[in-house]
Amino acid sequence: MILLAHLLVGAVIGFKIKFLGLAIILAFLSHYLLDLFPHIEYPIENIKNNHWQKSFPDFLRVVIDFCLGIFIIFLLSDNFFKVYICAFFAILPDGLTLLNKILTKNLFNKHDYFHEKIHFLKHKKISNLWRFLSQIIVIIISILLLL
Repeated sequence: MILLAHLLVGAVIGFKIKFLGLAIILAFLSHYLLDLFPHIEYPIENIKNNHWQKSFPDFLRVVIDFCLGIFIIFLLSDNFFKVYICAFFAILPDGLTLLNKILTKNLFNKHDYFHEKIHFLKHKKISNLWRFLSQIIVIIISILLLL
């Protein structure tokens, strides 16, 4: 899923769950739950293939996606710090994957393997409409829960 969906779900968890420790754990786990659903991801092939000279558009998509998520959370969440912490933990698995691509030591290979296996529907024949709608539904429900 795109970062926006993960950020908003993490924010909802931070908004609804009183105990910070539990909220952080649930926000982190929500990432893997959302990745089980069929979804579309924007291309970041240059990052995945270590083509750093060509990766600016990939990073730009990520930054815009991230900023949009933070902006929506800012508008809807009364800016509780806990909401931002949970939003961060909801995108942390993608951050670990990115770190593993950047670092040459491959510290997170086991995580990457698990994270990729969670996306098992990526290779199934599911129309792009359903892949797109799954994210829209998650985003709309998250926004409604933040209101």
